[in-house]
Amino acid sequence: MNTREYLEILHIAERLKDTPRHCTTTNGRTESVAEHSWRVSLMAFLLKKEFTDVDMDRVTDMCLIHDLGECFTGDIPTFLKTDSDRDTEDDLLHKWLRTLPDELSEHLCELYAEMEAQATKESRIYKALDKLEALIQHNESPLSTWSENEFEMNKTYAFDTVAFSQWLTELRKDILEDTIAKIENNDQTRQG
Repeated sequence: MNTREYLEILHIAERLKDTPRHCTTTNGRTESVAEHSWRVSLMAFLLKKEFTDVDMDRVTDMCLIHDLGECFTGDIPTFLKTDSDRDTEDDLLHKWLRTLPDELSEHLCELYAEMEAQATKESRIYKALDKLEALIQHNESPLSTWSENEFEMNKTYAFDTVAFSQWLTELRKDILEDTIAKIENNDQTRQG
């Protein structure tokens, strides 16, 4: 790839810095898709010693690119995203991928196909981390920013996604413990 092609890819990806997500930060500021993708990638990086039987660099690659389609569509919360929304995002992403230099395009298309199929342990770890990061972020954000449906959803979401891994299941249980404590502490604050 030449330097101009490289810059054009970065210019497209920069859109994620300005693409807001449904979640907020601890201080109540709306987070960007880029911030979410960064932390999902950090989560993968930090787990290299926990998952020695998989290619964690590949997992990190998946985490880095997983929301690039939102450069074209924006972020739609999982509980609002329809199959039509997913199809539109996938279509726009793949149109863009086909404009990239051949070797890069092939590599990215291969990663996205693996992520979609969810047949490898790497792809399942990526998917679990993506969902768990959103739950962790919700636990860090003020309850006043939660949608009404999230009080129950945050107690049940992603248990099925982590079931293949004892370590990730334990992490999900710890996140649930934090969720319940957050909700209960808020109830006590309102009552006191």
